[in-house]
Amino acid sequence: MKKFLTFLTFLSIILSSVSKVHSIEADIFVQSTVNRASEALNDKFSKEEKIEKLKEIASETVDIKGIGFYTLGAYRKSISDDQIKQYETLFKQYFLKSFTSRLAEYSNPEIEVVSKKKLNENYTMVTSILVSTEQRPKVKIDWRVYTKNSENPLIRDLIIEGLSLARTQKEEFSSIIQSNDGDINALFSTLKEFVK
Repeated sequence: MKKFLTFLTFLSIILSSVSKVHSIEADIFVQSTVNRASEALNDKFSKEEKIEKLKEIASETVDIKGIGFYTLGAYRKSISDDQIKQYETLFKQYFLKSFTSRLAEYSNPEIEVVSKKKLNENYTMVTSILVSTEQRPKVKIDWRVYTKNSENPLIRDLIIEGLSLARTQKEEFSSIIQSNDGDINALFSTLKEFVK
């Protein structure tokens, strides 16, 4: 019995150390993500190949569903389940196209992670710098990372020189809906048009 308890203790120590190995620090996660994106943007790939690689990276590292719900704001509570499903599908298509088409124009962007700050149990802010070149100045980029599940952190927002992309998107979507008398279908039409 004593040997069995010793074995259980030993096993629990091993399992706890294994689980710690799988925990990913937010700053390492962000640096790994930007390194993957930088490799995907290598000039050896065609624009179409770059876009496909970036879509794959975004699908794995960004909380597209969470960002989508955030950008829909209060309207999420006033639409049907079917409309929610339709919005999820459209937003994912919109996000991936918008994200990849912008980034695909870059060639090997160099981003350096400089610090991280744990905001609370769910979020960590990672600060990075897009290194300047002859064509562009240095740009500060903050990454709001959802870290509730330390084994699977996800990007929830990018704040570029103090401007939140998620908040900007939310304001744009709200403006579309409000200017069409609160009709969510106006937003759906705009998203469909974009992803054509």
